[in-house]
Amino acid sequence: MSDERGIIDMNTTSAPPEARAALATLLPREMTELRWRPLMTFFLDIKPPFNLGKTPVADRRIAELPGGYFEGERLRGRIRTSGSDWQTVREDSTWMINVRTLLETDDGALIGMSYQGLRHGSPEILQALGRGEAVSPLAYYMRVCVVFETSSERYAWLNRAVSVAHGHRLRAGAIYNVFEIT
Repeated sequence: MSDERGIIDMNTTSAPPEARAALATLLPREMTELRWRPLMTFFLDIKPPFNLGKTPVADRRIAELPGGYFEGERLRGRIRTSGSDWQTVREDSTWMINVRTLLETDDGALIGMSYQGLRHGSPEILQALGRGEAVSPLAYYMRVCVVFETSSERYAWLNRAVSVAHGHRLRAGAIYNVFEIT
């Protein structure tokens, strides 16, 4: 809904639903698709988790992350022994992933990396993953949102980046393909 000057009236909450403009028609064209670019791929070693069990908060598992490595067009290096994955197994068999770890670039910069997300699939697929069996990444869902923190001037752009990743569980760890949302 707009006035004679073409200005859209965003205060339409009091109008009946049938009189409101469809929200999609209010979006500028630039906001109708997601733009991204590859950021990096990383492999993370994961030790077998400690099973804390069903606490008053959640069914919790905590895994040590002894290291790994990463590579991309704008950064590469190793993942330091520094992190952990606090996994929560929900009642619907979805695993909530919550990781914090430390990256060190080939040129010596330190970058904190944290990510949260979800892994879910059929009980048979999740059990196979738990046994360390090879499973197609198409057989289950494993997606995370990645955030970075650094004091390095060279990599300061990471402090302002929103990234998402598609993950895949392997016998000794996990591999992720990370995309920067532009």
